[in-house]
Amino acid sequence: MNKITILWVDDEIDLLKPHIIFLEKKNYEVVTCKSGQEALEEITNTQFDIVFLDENMPGISGLETLNEIKIIDATLPVVMITKSEEEYIMEEAIGSKIADYLIKPVNPNQILLSLKKNLDNSRLVSEKTTANYQQEFRKISLDLSMVNSYEEWADLYKKLIYWELQLEEIEDSGMFEILESQKAEANSHFGKFVDNNYTDWFNDGDGPVMSHTLFRNLIEPELKDKPTLLVVIDNLRYDQWFAFEDTLNTFYRKQKEVPYYSILPTATQYARNAIFSGLTPLDMEKKYSDWWKNDTDDGGKNLFEDKFLGAQLKRLGLDLKWEYHKISSLKQGRHLCQNFKTQKENDLTVIVYNFVDMLSHARTEMEVIKELASNDKAYRSLTKSWFKNSPLLDIIQQAQQMGLKLIITTDHGTINVKQPSKVIGDKQTSLNLRYKTGRSLTYEDKDVLAATDPSKIHLPSINMSSSFIFAKNDLFFAYPNNYNHYASYYRNTYQHGGVSLEEMIIPFVVLEPR
Repeated sequence: MNKITILWVDDEIDLLKPHIIFLEKKNYEVVTCKSGQEALEEITNTQFDIVFLDENMPGISGLETLNEIKIIDATLPVVMITKSEEEYIMEEAIGSKIADYLIKPVNPNQILLSLKKNLDNSRLVSEKTTANYQQEFRKISLDLSMVNSYEEWADLYKKLIYWELQLEEIEDSGMFEILESQKAEANSHFGKFVDNNYTDWFNDGDGPVMSHTLFRNLIEPELKDKPTLLVVIDNLRYDQWFAFEDTLNTFYRKQKEVPYYSILPTATQYARNAIFSGLTPLDMEKKYSDWWKNDTDDGGKNLFEDKFLGAQLKRLGLDLKWEYHKISSLKQGRHLCQNFKTQKENDLTVIVYNFVDMLSHARTEMEVIKELASNDKAYRSLTKSWFKNSPLLDIIQQAQQMGLKLIITTDHGTINVKQPSKVIGDKQTSLNLRYKTGRSLTYEDKDVLAATDPSKIHLPSINMSSSFIFAKNDLFFAYPNNYNHYASYYRNTYQHGGVSLEEMIIPFVVLEPR
């Protein structure tokens, strides 16, 4: 293994001989020079791993030398060492992307720590993260056999996401495979838990906040103290929220984060209509038959969200000035962004943003999206990139300047499906890959949560004998006809409508402007 080579630049380098001997005993190679000009010549001619740079030198100053070094090699780590604690020097150095900042007199262990932090950081973090997850793995495995409430499932799911994001950073494929198998086991247990408890959540009043109770339980209490921007990002998973959460920190401070549960099916026409109406799908069909459409009905299934919302606000006795906007294209997003100041008199502004949903569907149909979002890590990265460059972020910045409270939530999540499960139905059977509704459905019992009487889970029936089935784990439904082609086409695509941690446990976040 090659020695790590250090360039140490200081006009009083002779006084640092003990430090240099200490580093050489630790198997580092140290090259020294006494001026900025010498340093630039050395860097031009020699490959170094890191530079220790004195700030106060005759001739070219340390800050000037730093700028020149970055022009020669922007990736070379530079540790600034200075006698001065003046704030402007620190700000200048940090603004120039230094790797570290040390105040004289430095001791050898400070230097060693800086080296470890900058050059050995990834290995040390990797080893520590791996060791921590190995310890946590045993605890999670034990929890999986004992968890028995919707609160515990939400906590466990967030813990799994945390470790997924941690292991993603260190790129340890072995550990990542272990986590993936643990997530699969968790989803298997979760499917059984939902199968045993979902019906009771509607009946005993002790269930979690769900799509149809979200507005009344979590949104309404936030509308009393200041004007609010409510953003519903369609199809947003919890891990995707974590991926771009830090982008908001400049503008907003998080006040509350509450996991809530999407109703079944975890599909837009059911879950999002339930949010805005404050009603279950069965009650929507009974109360607003002109606005509700079943799977087999013609026409758009989410065309009356604003009317549902207006009716709910009236039912709750909320006399608010409000507006609703649905964004399904870049053009629509830019138009709202350009005119967002017109919302400043509203008590409530609601935006439904469809990008993430469009992304998941496009990934199924378009090869280039399949390449860009080939796995969950890439899917998160693509979501974050979209958010950072979207009109939505510009709108949120304007909302912060207007002093609006911000609520971010979603209607359901999505899961990367891996294995087909055979299902047979008649021509009236719905088309979704993660749930089916129709008559005389034939399916693998172990693969599904079945509702032979949809009214028990507050879903309407297409006809007297129709039922619902929901795929568990990472399965998707495939018909026996042309089975292999169908299975190959949809495998490793993002789908929703079924029973999984990813689809059902979703974020509700309240933020206050900074």
